[in-house]
Amino acid sequence: MSQHQARTARIEARIAPDTLAAVKRAAEIQGRSVSDFVVAAAEEAANRTIEQAHIIRLSLEDQRRFAEAILNPPEPVPALRRAFRRHRKLVKTSR
Repeated sequence: MSQHQARTARIEARIAPDTLAAVKRAAEIQGRSVSDFVVAAAEEAANRTIEQAHIIRLSLEDQRRFAEAILNPPEPVPALRRAFRRHRKLVKTSR
């Protein structure tokens, strides 16, 4: 096998006859093989699932609190003020 050929893996699944008929028809409509159609559909579903896992979901109350904190942030606590000062010193000395 050359370096340019991609390795592939085989998966196997049981599928109801009516679902298989729909998949075959959809693949035919797109001019693809059933295998290519199934792989493309699985990849799309996998990417969508992964993307949705990265979305932060907040309750309405949490959304309200989040917006309130952005619009009216609390005063920085002493530790944060010290961190700001240290950061400013580090940035000045690194230039």
